[in-house]
Amino acid sequence: MNTEVKNVIIATDGKAQYDTSAKRLLAQKNILAHILVRTVDEFKEMKPEEVVSYIEGEPKIGTVPIEPGMTNMMKSSQSGQKIKEMNTEDVEINEGMIRFDIIFYVRMKDGISQIIVNIEAQKAEPIAYKIINRSVFYVSRLISSQKERDFVKSNYDDIKRVFSIWICMNMSGNTMSHIHLVKDDMLGEYNWKGNINLINIILIGITNELPAVDKKYELHRLISTLLSNQLKPNEKFEIIEKEYGIPLTEDLRKDVNVMCNLSQGIEDKAIAKIVMNMYKIGYTPNQIADAVGVSVDEVEAIIKKKEPAMA
Repeated sequence: MNTEVKNVIIATDGKAQYDTSAKRLLAQKNILAHILVRTVDEFKEMKPEEVVSYIEGEPKIGTVPIEPGMTNMMKSSQSGQKIKEMNTEDVEINEGMIRFDIIFYVRMKDGISQIIVNIEAQKAEPIAYKIINRSVFYVSRLISSQKERDFVKSNYDDIKRVFSIWICMNMSGNTMSHIHLVKDDMLGEYNWKGNINLINIILIGITNELPAVDKKYELHRLISTLLSNQLKPNEKFEIIEKEYGIPLTEDLRKDVNVMCNLSQGIEDKAIAKIVMNMYKIGYTPNQIADAVGVSVDEVEAIIKKKEPAMA
């Protein structure tokens, strides 16, 4: 296999693993509880540890398709009755299909009603499309896919509220916006019946610098800590446990360590690529070291390791 092609495949695989680990971290129930406290009005006066028990089942991570006709699937219950539920099967068969990053149900405090929450993680604000347009499509699918799964026939009063929460890293400021339906009376007034709060889009912007300890930036600091490629695992664990009281479970420790290792690996590959590109066009090891910010010994080690593959 061509070395350059092979390196691209390896790098892509590393980024895919990094993305998966990021989603797994965000999908930890203790983390989701902190997100819900800051974004869902009913939980805003509660402590995150109290909200954990309201998250039903296990969040589905990268398994539920977004495409119309694919979000749900028919299954047989133990009694033989056909029921419709979220489709989580055959991920490999439809490998190119777009899926929700994280999706889960949350039981409300009344013990009866539920909401459906979707969380999407972005490395930065997308440039290929407008993020609000895509988020509108996602909440629309969260609503329409409920038919025959959460409500049947014309029982539209059973539609569940939906939240699509978009976390964008590497932004210019720490922000949070709530996009939702509003009613404007254009002529006269009438109290139309129905739930105007069914659709909710939350856009969270996070800078690449860890926010200072400040109540209004609590969620931003937590997410920034989890997804940072600058903090070491022990630094992350200290913030997560001491500042947020989140138990350091084996799964959480594992995902944090995997992310840190992958982040370092991706950074090392990027540095090696820059070093070799500069070397190929005639820069000396000293010039490369100054430009890249590594030692001359490191530059020479990269060249020595990569040069045979160039032959």
